Amino acid sequence: MYPRTRILSVIADQGVIKGDDGFGNRVDQLGAAGCRHLHRILSATAQRALDAFVADYNTHRPHQGVDMARPADRFRPRCDERLPLRLPATLHAAGALFAFETEPEPESPPEPVMTPLPLKAAGPVIPGNEIDPVDLAVELTRIVPASGNLTVCGQQFWLGTHRAGLTLRLRADAGTVELLAAGVRIKKVPSRLTPQHLRQLIAEGGTHIQPTTTPAHPGAGAAVEVERTVNASGLVSLGGRQYPVGSPFAGRRLTVRLEGALLHLSDGRTLLRTLPNPLTGEATARLRDAHPAGPAPQPATEPVQVQRRVSSRGWIAVAGQRIGVGHAAATVTVEAADATFRITRAGQVIAEVARTTTKPIARFKVRKPQR
Repeated sequence: MYPRTRILSVIADQGVIKGDDGFGNRVDQLGAAGCRHLHRILSATAQRALDAFVADYNTHRPHQGVDMARPADRFRPRCDERLPLRLPATLHAAGALFAFETEPEPESPPEPVMTPLPLKAAGPVIPGNEIDPVDLAVELTRIVPASGNLTVCGQQFWLGTHRAGLTLRLRADAGTVELLAAGVRIKKVPSRLTPQHLRQLIAEGGTHIQPTTTPAHPGAGAAVEVERTVNASGLVSLGGRQYPVGSPFAGRRLTVRLEGALLHLSDGRTLLRTLPNPLTGEATARLRDAHPAGPAPQPATEPVQVQRRVSSRGWIAVAGQRIGVGHAAATVTVEAADATFRITRAGQVIAEVARTTTKPIARFKVRKPQR
């Protein structure tokens, strides 16, 4: 790298005028990068002066960047003046090379024909330990206890107290456990049973069966049932969306039966409410944990009981019908039959009136007193 000021001074001493160098560059803007163009514009005298400056710069002038040494002292030329020529072991003439390239390739030997082995009869699939068969499955019968919590070899199945005393048939393997009542599947959950547990159940009276390979799906248009928990706002989740079913059922685990254009809510046996079905047939077929519906739930035979707090003027309202009962600020129980409303307080009947409304009862619990 040559100092720009020194190069310009050499050019000026030779009478070169600062201007265009013929390549679109100005001479006064040339630095080290522009030295490759100087031979086009400098005279022979200026070239000799420049060569003398380069020689003095490299061989006589000390530099601080190299500990006051000269660049020529740090330069070490190679011992050999030219690179060695390396030739391949053999050389071919042009004609021979062309003949070699056009020589046809030898034919590859024919591939051996693989004869398929005869299929063996299907048997139990043995894992890596060569002890426990993977496709081991068992079918057994159990009765739901009074707590509604059925336990099989340490795995618990919550079925609800409303199913207490119900006889269930269980189909269990190493992957899933399916619970059926009267041939209708009511629950299918992942299995925590090991092959040792399955063999124990077979030894205790269970039946060895083949594991189910494909889950049973309800047919198009068939009634299906799912179990859902009603949230605090009285909504249930179906198909990724929430639908209102009534705040009186908040916190309860109910069975939702979808049949045609109707949605039936039940506790497993008793019909609680009937609403319009908000889902299409395609959305119903994609419901999570859906199974074919069993027998339709039946309405309760005993009258529905609701609670009401009497107003300061002695009135209550049930299904939009106002009833005068007296006993201001008292909490009463109303038994709603098909034709009458019977009002009781502390177990004693205080009024019985004819039912003049056909509206459904939407509120079952008494409201809290306002403060």
